[in-house]
Amino acid sequence: MALNLAKELAIMERMTPRELQEKYAQVFGEQPRSRNRQWLVKRIAWRLQANEEGDLSERARRRAMELANDADLRVTAPRQPKNGDGAGHTKTVRTRVSASTRLPLPGTVLTREYKGRLLQVKVLTDGFEYEGEIYRSLTAVAEAITGSRWNGCHFFGLRKPGGAR
Repeated sequence: MALNLAKELAIMERMTPRELQEKYAQVFGEQPRSRNRQWLVKRIAWRLQANEEGDLSERARRRAMELANDADLRVTAPRQPKNGDGAGHTKTVRTRVSASTRLPLPGTVLTREYKGRLLQVKVLTDGFEYEGEIYRSLTAVAEAITGSRWNGCHFFGLRKPGGAR
């Protein structure tokens, strides 16, 4: 009797996870460790097709074994922490999340003198305010001020963490 895989898939798509687990046990001869519907459907379909059309050829099996033997696999378990269970070493650190670590906190006003004018840019949570307009980046602000392409952090003198420029 020929297997109609499309028909079997349609039937399995209507099955509950419990029914799929029972079908898996019937097809594989063991209980599944997963209750994920998609995984169960794929594995059952694969096994049904393999049973109907035949499994891997002997040549394919040999090649798979060669590849497995050549693979760099971990042969020892990871080491345990020195105190035994690793408990009690959780460290909580407060950090601020920012697209750039050079940017100051929202609410900060950046000032710079440029061509005899004192420029002030306010840092917002989602952009920068300059002369009543909101810009998405400091680079856009610097470009609006100078009329040419500038790195915004460089233009406003914001240094990289650690004092390097």
